[in-house]
Amino acid sequence: MTFKTYSFNKFQYRSLCEQSFLSFIKPLGKWHKDFIIDVLWLILSIQEKINFLQLARYGKHGEQHYCNQFDKKFDFLAFNSAMVQAHCSENKVIAFDPSYIPKSGKKTAGTGYFWSGCSSRALWGLEIGGIAAVDLDNHTALHLEAVQTFCKDNQTLLDYYAQSLIERKAELQKIATTVVVDAYFAKAPFVNSLTSEGFDVICRFRDDVRLQYVIEPLKTGKHGRPKTNGGAVDVNNLDMKHFTLIEQDDENVRVFSGTVKAVALKKLVKVCIVKNLENQKVKDIKIFFSTKLEQDAMSVWNTFRHRFQIEFLYRDAKQHTGLNNCQARDENKLHFHFNASLTAINLAKVVHWFSIPKEQRQAFSMRDIKVVNHNALLLERFFTMYGINPNLLKNKKNVKELLYYGTSAA
Repeated sequence: MTFKTYSFNKFQYRSLCEQSFLSFIKPLGKWHKDFIIDVLWLILSIQEKINFLQLARYGKHGEQHYCNQFDKKFDFLAFNSAMVQAHCSENKVIAFDPSYIPKSGKKTAGTGYFWSGCSSRALWGLEIGGIAAVDLDNHTALHLEAVQTFCKDNQTLLDYYAQSLIERKAELQKIATTVVVDAYFAKAPFVNSLTSEGFDVICRFRDDVRLQYVIEPLKTGKHGRPKTNGGAVDVNNLDMKHFTLIEQDDENVRVFSGTVKAVALKKLVKVCIVKNLENQKVKDIKIFFSTKLEQDAMSVWNTFRHRFQIEFLYRDAKQHTGLNNCQARDENKLHFHFNASLTAINLAKVVHWFSIPKEQRQAFSMRDIKVVNHNALLLERFFTMYGINPNLLKNKKNVKELLYYGTSAA
């Protein structure tokens, strides 16, 4: 991965954070700003686990200070929204996806059994519902906010997920009104709750979904409402009166578009049916849908495929910025840790990837960024202790070589 510029005393990160602070309705105090910048810089610089003890070892404050400050509320949604609005393209959607966080013990707020995709079973721990902005033009995602799952006794998971988005709709709908989710969410409690609040939903149906053709109601002169049900949709034998073949790729992929009624949702949806063929035989069929009937079917399919960008945020955060390493058991401290870990990915992506012209960008590598920042953290300490001026002409070559020591070849 190549870097456009780099300053080894976090000036670039500070400048970006200061720009996002300007979006806050209630201005932050200087100490609070400095603390946020310091924590995000350390998260992007420490190579080992990210917890209070590690922050104290590399940072300017003691372990208890970091623990206490994590308890103070910070509006990560407004902070990250400002970054998204400033650096992403206009072609954006909102992605939502839960993620399992391992946590032992029974005294931590929100612990329970949650589904782990990696283990394909429910495990004891925590869960966060991640909200991200997916930039369809730049093929990437930026984190907005992570909401820990706390279900009440009379509340289902789907109801809680929908409520988490609806509570933040004023901020989210400034970014986009379309929410993209995976097939688990293709159920009425989630989809209908969001559409009633002004969101459009793009999702994938289960393979056994019940769909019905829609026909124009004809007056028969008989009592009752005219019939609009045109019969069940057989995805293996589509009625081409209701569907249109919109894409055909070398006889291997066929894409069909149509408007049908989803029985489970009790509403009309725009569907994009993708048939993958092998030796002229259908290998599998996937059904994607949008609650926005006028949306182009190919854009429905393309948008859903970009949903997976949110998974890369979780991957980088778990591997490099300590998403799973929080020592705290308190709800506020957990919320701060989860969001700081994911927000650090945003900072790295904006500084080292978005700042490079699109045609010159290479693959985004959090590993290389962590290596460079860790080297910078150590060099800054050495320069301070030994009184070395890194800006002297004779030192610049050696400083650059030390900064990039250990990174992958570009």
